[in-house]
Amino acid sequence: MAALAYNLGKREINHYFSVRSAKVLALVAVLLLAACHLASRRYRGNDSCEYLLSSGRFLGEKVWQPHSCMMHKYKISEAKNCLVDKHIAFIGDSRIRQLFYSFVKIINPQFKEEGNKHENIPFEDKTASVKVDFLWHPEVNGSMKQCIKVWTEDSIAKPHVIVAGAATWSIKIHNGSSEALSQYKMNITSIAPLLEKLAKTSDVYWVLQDPVYEDLLSENRKMITNEKIDAYNEAAVSILNSSTRNSKSNVKMFSVSKLIAQETIMESLDGLHLPESSRETNAMILMNVYCNKILKPVDGSCCQPRPPLTLIQKLAACFFTLSIIGYLIFYIIHRNAHRKNKPCTDLESGEEKKNIINTPVSSLEILLQSFCKLGLIMAYFYMCDRANLFMKENKFYTHSSFFIPIIYILVLGVFYNENTKETKVLNREQTDEWKGWMQLVILIYHISGASTFLPVYMHIRVLVAAYLFQTGYGHFSYFWIKGDFGIHRVCQVLFRLNFLVVVLCIVMDRPYQFYYFVPLVTVWFMVIYITLALWPQIIQKKANGNCFWHFGLLLKLGFLLLFICFLAYSQGAFEKIFSLWPLSKCFELKGNVYEWWFRWRLDRYVVFHGMLFAFIYLALQKRQILSEGKGEPLFSNKISNFLLFISVVSFLTYSIWASSCKNKAECNELHPSVSVVQILAFILIRNIPGYARSVYSSFFAWFGKISLELFICQYHIWLAADTRGILVLIPGNPMLNIIVSTFIFVCVAHEISQITNDLAQIIIPKDNSSLLKRLACIAAFFCGLLILSSIQDKSKH
Repeated sequence: MAALAYNLGKREINHYFSVRSAKVLALVAVLLLAACHLASRRYRGNDSCEYLLSSGRFLGEKVWQPHSCMMHKYKISEAKNCLVDKHIAFIGDSRIRQLFYSFVKIINPQFKEEGNKHENIPFEDKTASVKVDFLWHPEVNGSMKQCIKVWTEDSIAKPHVIVAGAATWSIKIHNGSSEALSQYKMNITSIAPLLEKLAKTSDVYWVLQDPVYEDLLSENRKMITNEKIDAYNEAAVSILNSSTRNSKSNVKMFSVSKLIAQETIMESLDGLHLPESSRETNAMILMNVYCNKILKPVDGSCCQPRPPLTLIQKLAACFFTLSIIGYLIFYIIHRNAHRKNKPCTDLESGEEKKNIINTPVSSLEILLQSFCKLGLIMAYFYMCDRANLFMKENKFYTHSSFFIPIIYILVLGVFYNENTKETKVLNREQTDEWKGWMQLVILIYHISGASTFLPVYMHIRVLVAAYLFQTGYGHFSYFWIKGDFGIHRVCQVLFRLNFLVVVLCIVMDRPYQFYYFVPLVTVWFMVIYITLALWPQIIQKKANGNCFWHFGLLLKLGFLLLFICFLAYSQGAFEKIFSLWPLSKCFELKGNVYEWWFRWRLDRYVVFHGMLFAFIYLALQKRQILSEGKGEPLFSNKISNFLLFISVVSFLTYSIWASSCKNKAECNELHPSVSVVQILAFILIRNIPGYARSVYSSFFAWFGKISLELFICQYHIWLAADTRGILVLIPGNPMLNIIVSTFIFVCVAHEISQITNDLAQIIIPKDNSSLLKRLACIAAFFCGLLILSSIQDKSKH
């Protein structure tokens, strides 16, 4: 009765809400969100530097998140590279001195806070020709004015960056009198034109005063109250912002320190000075304000302008625009001739079915329609991760942000279960389910920033290895059983694997190796194909009844293993092979192929393990050693129970080892050899019991069918800044933002999967003569693309 009610409810929901209606809703959401963000940018301004300097929040105890953009954590080498031949001056009181020390320690962590505190403090790094000075001027008075006035003279070298601020000394010395505030206003009014003049050639920042923790203040500082500090800040902001009548002031207000201090001043030792972590955050903000526009770090979107369009991107935009116009013209002209019947909906799955009787759709119409849809989708990709229209935030890992979503999807996966069409080991529904839940876990891993937690990282490495294991198992099984080594099959697989990535390389201006998983799967597919297609071609039909052919295939696999071992332990040979043009254009990242070698080496044996497992399984199946009937255990009861026990122990042993891993490099070194233990354990646990083989999760299987698209699309329309951050469509509400962005992301991935399948049928025809012509055109396209890419690279350098 419960099952009947569930099915009736499911039919009712799917009658009103199908995949198509979900995509329409996603399109409407994108248009509304884009309009809202565009209006907000026009109203509030498009300068992310202002947000960095004035607003933000803490994600954790010490992780600061600026409003709408991402902050990069600068390393020593990066800071020196940015500040080479630069002079930075800090002018002010003890609070500015603290900021000076924290800033200098980004360049040189060994710099000590020593010497007379009430005097000037110089710092110079001769290797990078960086000069940073602290000038002791605790009050805004004639002394500070004279120091600033000297820099306004044409004959004097000016600092590239000036950071100034003072007020607490004036409050303390004059016992918080109103006359002191009036004098402060007069002094800052006389300094404002000088700062404005300097700001035309240098970056000038006025640091507003942080609040104090009054309970911790010493008796001689009790007059420094937050009320007085607010009055001095209001005076500084009012005067400095009104120093230019007809335009916006060039002196930037460093007000974000106040927000940071409000959360952390309780940790102060004296109630006046910020704790070290807050000072470091302020210094890093200053570094981001100045250096992001120079070094352009991927995960530092604050203060970065939109990257200029490359020639290839402009040509891609023209192509998609022409495709959209062409499809609209085609649709208007042929709308009466090609009017279709209303599509019916499968109430069980919610997917649309084509009518049995339907007007034939021309290949040209499908082609134009597919590129029209793809063009609109690529525009969304560009808006999300290149155009600075939508916001971005840094990731922040907590155990709850990773494990709670995992539990949630696990419950959903168990809830949506159905009977499989067949009960063979690793049947199609089961492999789709496997891909689906693995992909969902990997997505949660990426968006939660769990890579910083080593035990989770090691378990995710096994999931990636399991995907490659399926690649070895699936393609080996196909070639072994079908014996189809024709060019059509190879082109179909390569097209489906690489189409989206090639388009994204063009539109998002990223190298092929950036989407590392697709090159990895592509290369391994070609390795499998070449291994089996080379003479002698050994397939199941030929090998039946003759053990000699089985021995020959094992010999092939043995040579493959030796070749893998040779490349794994000969980095020089590996790099020479993949550094050859045009392979270098595909596999280089940041000018070398080390990243590709590292990725390939990390899972070097798992595809071989998948091929070997497929061979053993198919051999056992052919000899009818396995019992794959519905509800039957795979082996006899004793053997099944023994193998299940071994599998569970092996699975748990690997999990304990991965969870206790302390050294990432050492664990990565062991991973290629031991990851197969957990993969095989999972396969046996999932397939030995007959009832486990007879059911699968339709929820996970649905995602498994679009797992590749989900993995690739996440780079730009779910995550942000090339996976370094998180896309923010709805600011101020992280939970709602994740729900909406995930909904759009899944709809886009599903649509791209359908577009890829449609285009594969047209671009890769079954007729060999037509296929060879298409391949010649594709080769010409890639030659042109490589030439344009080389021209672009030369122009950049």
